[in-house]
Amino acid sequence: MSDSQFPKPAREVRQWAMFCHLAAFCGCLFPFGNLLGPLIIWQLKKDDDPFLDAQGKEALNFQITVSIAITISLMLMVVLIGFPMFALVGIGALVLTIIAAIKANEGLDYRYPFTWRLVK
Repeated sequence: MSDSQFPKPAREVRQWAMFCHLAAFCGCLFPFGNLLGPLIIWQLKKDDDPFLDAQGKEALNFQITVSIAITISLMLMVVLIGFPMFALVGIGALVLTIIAAIKANEGLDYRYPFTWRLVK
């Protein structure tokens, strides 16, 4: 089935889905903000719409994956390979988060690549 067969979510739902993805930037303000931001928005709004629930889970799963990759990068800094890995993960997370936010605001069901989906 193509995406055009499903109705586009309401404007407010799309905005909250976008905020789920963008809430990851709370990690720039305080430790673990990249996890807490999407988690709080998803928990508050998940029952409002299935699209919002799906995008909240997707944002949270991606940020869990990013946190694991960053932790591994920090540990590998002892043998120097962690420095480029840290940069690569950071740039990738930034770009993919922005793409996901834009897609969610357009009403498209975005799935992050390379994501370990723990929250179902």
